[in-house]
Amino acid sequence: MSKGCKMLPRKIFKELEKQMKDRKISFLIGPRQVGKTTLLKALFEEAAKTNNCIFIDLDIITNYEKVSTFENLVNTLKLNGYKENQKTFTYLFLDEFQRYPKLALIMKNVYDNLTNVKIYASGSSSILIKDQVQESLAGRKKINEIYPLDFEEVLWFKGNKKLIEAFINSRKLNGDELNKVLKELNELLKEFLIFGGYPEVVLKEKKEEKIGVLESIFDLYVKKDLVDYMKIEKILNMKKLIEVLAVNNAQKIKYEEISHATSLSFLEIKEYIEILKETYLIQILKPFYTNKNKELVKIPKVYFMDNGVRNYFIKNFNELSLRNDAGFLFESFIIMELLKKKVKELKFWQGKNGEEVDIIIDNISYQIPIEVKFKSNLKNEDFSGINTYLKEYPKTKKTYLVNLSAQKTIKKIHLLLPYCINKVKA
Repeated sequence: MSKGCKMLPRKIFKELEKQMKDRKISFLIGPRQVGKTTLLKALFEEAAKTNNCIFIDLDIITNYEKVSTFENLVNTLKLNGYKENQKTFTYLFLDEFQRYPKLALIMKNVYDNLTNVKIYASGSSSILIKDQVQESLAGRKKINEIYPLDFEEVLWFKGNKKLIEAFINSRKLNGDELNKVLKELNELLKEFLIFGGYPEVVLKEKKEEKIGVLESIFDLYVKKDLVDYMKIEKILNMKKLIEVLAVNNAQKIKYEEISHATSLSFLEIKEYIEILKETYLIQILKPFYTNKNKELVKIPKVYFMDNGVRNYFIKNFNELSLRNDAGFLFESFIIMELLKKKVKELKFWQGKNGEEVDIIIDNISYQIPIEVKFKSNLKNEDFSGINTYLKEYPKTKKTYLVNLSAQKTIKKIHLLLPYCINKVKA
């Protein structure tokens, strides 16, 4: 483990750092290349200032022997300075642990028998991790989902203090002052909608370099997650499925069209879509109904977790002014920003006559509708979906319309800038 690991700021780091005092096993779960290993190494360096620490990269096959049994793991700990009667934690960091299903039981034994050992473990497939840890580690774990960068983190990575200040001020400015900061923020947003938020992509300056990183992310995803771990045999069909979903991003899943294009059965399509969801490639939004049985049978929408990855699949990195899917990219962006701030139960609403509201935050006792418009000048028809929703659900207390220029309140509808999405209180 090399010293001097430099990590650009991530919001989740402070939360992970707090967990150092908690014995529960801390899992970092998320797609490849989002910075899980970097976070683990930064935690290692922080803990190593005061405690004994061990970092094991399980992508290196020969390292598995060190943790392959409880006895081997204890020996590994002792060889690295661990003493059974010590009063302080020894921190054990396991990178890419999902390669080895037995590790869940071994970690359970460590938790149950070595009260002075704290484990952090990272992995990239929530299906495998759920299978491994859900039962054996009940009550012994804390799951932390790591996503690509959100927009504020992109500003941190860019290191532009002026932009960061503009972002913060955009939440409280109006009029001419607001227009000044919006111009620069909107330009960076356009880049974000095209290339997404994977850390290495954000740090690359040239378009060709960004595309090259996205290509390597996809190649690694197919090889490691789909072929090696998920054992997908119909990999060409799966790739075609991903392409069809990418073309139809932010739209309802068209099962018949997909079946025709991929030669997959309906059941195979549903199974593969679930795998894509659990390996953090896509997110599924169900339609909102007060009758929950209808939600189970109605057709959901699909959204890619990262716009850059989605654009890679359709081979389109054109400027937003030259493409007809800018609104869908913006919609995906808002959904992912909400997801990254841990807003759960995101759905969409469609009225009897086809009117839609892009996002419904479906809490147990109330719902929050959010309409998304990739435009600066709003017209009356831009409010039609929300107005129809409010007629059907007149007790709705909060309603938002996200747009590129205005932040004010018109009756029940709060006009909101995309940079102020944190104002949405779920």
